[in-house]
Amino acid sequence: MSTAVPLTVEDRFAIKDLLVRFAWALDTADADALVGCFTPDGVMIEEVFEGDPGVWEGEAGLRRLVTYYAAIPSFAGRQHYAANTLVEGGDGQARAKSFALVTESLSEAPHNVRFCGYYDDDLMFQGGQWLFARRVLRVWDGEVLKRFPGYESATSRRRPPAMSLVPDIGPKQPPRSGHKD
Repeated sequence: MSTAVPLTVEDRFAIKDLLVRFAWALDTADADALVGCFTPDGVMIEEVFEGDPGVWEGEAGLRRLVTYYAAIPSFAGRQHYAANTLVEGGDGQARAKSFALVTESLSEAPHNVRFCGYYDDDLMFQGGQWLFARRVLRVWDGEVLKRFPGYESATSRRRPPAMSLVPDIGPKQPPRSGHKD
């Protein structure tokens, strides 16, 4: 007989609220609120651009995430959405997958869809609340579409110049093969 404690309805609502708090924090450039969505050693990973993943770790890294996006000229008009969320877990740990959609509203309609992808989250219950231990953003491509002929591998995407990584602001880059960090 299993002694695992399953997620409660309250846990599920709290996790959904966490997803919303993250979006509001990012889209309003509220670094304190965004940091408050993660465990102290939490990490946000952006696996969107080929050979150029963004990795933001811990409080300082997550603050750089907000600074990085706030510095992109068109970012002030963007809204991040997480929907169709699947949550599994128990005993103070959970995994969630959500569709991710980013819209942009910089002028009169029609407004733009800037991104379609998904979040893959590892969550922990700490200090009386659910927090991200690890949040990964991926494009809707590659592995997730492997069952569709012709979509088994990801389409190459390069980071646009307006989103180029700025030293001391952009994400920490993972070490290259054979190099130590």
